[in-house]
Amino acid sequence: MQKINAAITAVNGYVPDYILTNRELETMVDTNDEWITTRTGIRERRILRGEGVATSDLAVPAVQGLLQKRGIGAEEIDLIIFCTSTPDMPIPATANILAHKIGAKNAWGYDLQAACSGFVYGLTTGAQFIESGKHQKVLVVGGDRMSSIVNYEDRATCILFGDGCGAVLLEPNTEGYGVIDSVLKSDGAGCQNLFMKAGGSLKPATHATVDAKEHYAYQEGQAVFKAAVTNMADVAVEVIDRNNLKSEDIAWLVPHQANKRIIDATASRAGVPPEKVMVNIDRFGNTTNGTIPLCLWEWESKLKKGDNLILAAFGGGFTWGAMYLKWAY
Repeated sequence: MQKINAAITAVNGYVPDYILTNRELETMVDTNDEWITTRTGIRERRILRGEGVATSDLAVPAVQGLLQKRGIGAEEIDLIIFCTSTPDMPIPATANILAHKIGAKNAWGYDLQAACSGFVYGLTTGAQFIESGKHQKVLVVGGDRMSSIVNYEDRATCILFGDGCGAVLLEPNTEGYGVIDSVLKSDGAGCQNLFMKAGGSLKPATHATVDAKEHYAYQEGQAVFKAAVTNMADVAVEVIDRNNLKSEDIAWLVPHQANKRIIDATASRAGVPPEKVMVNIDRFGNTTNGTIPLCLWEWESKLKKGDNLILAAFGGGFTWGAMYLKWAY
C-alpha cells in the first residue's frame, strides 16, 4: 500500500486595502519610523476597517480565490480548520461561520488557537485527516484581525500587528510530496509574557476591565523576543537535522513574521542564506496566524514541485513549532 502524504494543492491570501504606515503611527503614539524599522523591520501593515466586519471577512476572499485556483466548489471541502487568535466571537467557531459564508455545506470544522504558531499546528493537524484516509480535501485557514485587540495607545504592541489571512488546501499525495515531518512544542510558563488580561473565564468582562484596557494584547517584549529567538531557531534546526537535510537542500525557509531580527536569527542557525528566506514583514507586519500562508501565497510563483520548505513559528502560550514540507506543484 502506498504511503499517503498530505500535500498543499492550492494556496491563496488576502490583505485589506488600508495601509497603516509608520508615519501615521507617529501621529498616534510616541514613536518614529526609524525606531520601528530598526527594531522590527516593519514599515507598514494592513488594517481591516469598517463596522460589522471580522476575521471571517478576511478569510472569505482568501478561500474563494483558493477554490477558484483549484477549480473546485466549496461543497467539496470535507473539513475546515481555522487557525486564529481573533475569532469573530467566542461562540460559535469562526470555521463554522466561514463555512456558511462560502457555501461549504458538507464540511465540519473548528477553530485552533495556538497564537502565532497556530498555522503550523493546524497544518500538522489537518495532515492527519488526509494521511488516515478519513478526508480528501481539508482547508487550513490562518487569519487574524489583530487590529481588533491592539491598543493604539500602547507603542510596544501597536507597531507590530496587522490584519490578513491565508489559506491552503490539503489533499492526498502518493508521490512523496507534502507534509513530511513536524516538531511542535509548548510551555505554559510563558503565558504571562504574551496574553490578554481579561475577557476569558478567569476574568470576565466588566466595566472595570474595559476601563483598564485589559481586553487588548499584552506583551513583555524582551522576554518574548529572547524566547522566540532561541526556540524558533532550535525547532527549525531540529526538524532539519532529524530529516538529514543540509542547508543546500532547503529551497525556502518560511518563518513566522514577528520580527526581522528573529527571522534573521532563525535563518542563520539553519544555515539558510537571506535569498532563500521568505520575508514580507516590512509590508504586512505580524498578522499572527496569517504570516506563513501569506508568505506561501506571495512566493507561490517561485515555488517548484519538489522544493524542500521549512516552516517555523513561535507564539504566545508559549507555543512553537517547525515543519518539513515538500512542495507538490
